[in-house]
Amino acid sequence: MHLGSAFKQVIIILSLGLVIFPPLKTQAQEAAPDGPVYTVQQGDTLWSIAQRFRVSVEDLQNTNDLANPNQLTAGLKLIIPGLEGIKGNLTTTTINYGDTLRSLSRRYRISPEAIAKLNHMVSPMELYAGSTLVIPEEENPISYAGRLQLSSNQTILELSVQNDINPWAMLQENNLSTSWTIIPGETLYSSNSNLAGPGGLPVNIASVEIQPQFPLQGKTTIIRIQATESITVTGSFVSHDLHFFPESDTEYVALQGIHALIEPGIYPLRLDFETSDGRKYSFSQMVNIQPVDYPYDRPLTVDKATIDPAVTKPEDEKWLGLAANATPDRMWDQSFAMPSPLPLDYCLKSGDCWSSRFGNRRSYNGSAYTYFHTGLDIFGGTGTKIFAPADGVVVFAGPLTIRGNATLIDHGWGVYTGYMHQSEIYVKVGDRVTTGQVIGLVGGTGRVEGPHLHWEVLVGGVQVDPLDWLSQAYP
Repeated sequence: MHLGSAFKQVIIILSLGLVIFPPLKTQAQEAAPDGPVYTVQQGDTLWSIAQRFRVSVEDLQNTNDLANPNQLTAGLKLIIPGLEGIKGNLTTTTINYGDTLRSLSRRYRISPEAIAKLNHMVSPMELYAGSTLVIPEEENPISYAGRLQLSSNQTILELSVQNDINPWAMLQENNLSTSWTIIPGETLYSSNSNLAGPGGLPVNIASVEIQPQFPLQGKTTIIRIQATESITVTGSFVSHDLHFFPESDTEYVALQGIHALIEPGIYPLRLDFETSDGRKYSFSQMVNIQPVDYPYDRPLTVDKATIDPAVTKPEDEKWLGLAANATPDRMWDQSFAMPSPLPLDYCLKSGDCWSSRFGNRRSYNGSAYTYFHTGLDIFGGTGTKIFAPADGVVVFAGPLTIRGNATLIDHGWGVYTGYMHQSEIYVKVGDRVTTGQVIGLVGGTGRVEGPHLHWEVLVGGVQVDPLDWLSQAYP
């Protein structure tokens, strides 16, 4: 009995000890964090992490008990404050054209509200193509092979049976608690399908690619669509109708110029699809247009009549109107040739062959710099030969007030080249020209300070940088 009493006293003392003594700090750190965790990457700073997750440096430092915020090491795990209720290790993913908040919610099995909270989103418009999205990684993520589409008058049960999938697994894979929230025509993720592609687009659209990912002022944008069957595609971007042409039975390409003076920011890219059996689908998503740092030319003094809107506006409308038509015969298959006798390789390397480049901001007669140079001014005295840079068809050849003696050539697919200030024109409307053919001579007609060739490239009715077309092949 005495030993039993002593044993009880030991147990009581030990129990009291467990109550009195606080747990070690390492034990607290091993507890599950109340919030998502970010793993520090090489090159991260506390400031850059705070900016990324839109929290203050002080809150980030205090939440993680960082004594020295300047000594972050790659691999260190930080709890991100203000995101309680969201668990997991944080990572980032790039938004592709065709992703929506709904499709991303299904793909990563996290509610739209949690995605919005994690990324401090106030509008779905913030999910523009090419932007990055912060998401929590799952411990055991589902490996999605592709997509399935719920057709009209079809139930989730019928779709599951048709594809040999457990309907409950289908709901779980798409982060759905009930089938009643699914709208006919919606695209679902499935580990049993091989139709990969953007989650917000129908399954017959395999991919939508925008090159460059962020279109640039004054540059050519390529929009490429890969389908699983023959379709018809139309659309619009920055108030211009897009003209898609087939590169194969299931691949379609549109080329569109971005105006050199457009305000940088996000703009809607709308695509309209029609399948061979008459089904139609439209989708629109924001795309981020980025600025280009074009230089400023010295102020220019010209005849007042040549900058009078009563003169310039109708001429511009005529010129751009001719270049707005997109003919289906693509008449080039490589980068454009130099329209001048000057050697292309030397000109591209040295930059010594042009007096003013495309996009340069301009001031006329003391005006503000609200103008831009619409082409490339290539050195050449009066009488220097002008060559066609690619095969094409002449759609304009004649005198204009601003452009002087000018020629406009259609190369197909909405791509045109223009030649201005000529002393002589050797072609006429309707002529088919070939690469290297002499089409005229350099001169000093129109609004000029001296003889030279002003050469333009227009894509989708918009002037773009000709140097790009000399240095690379489109599309």
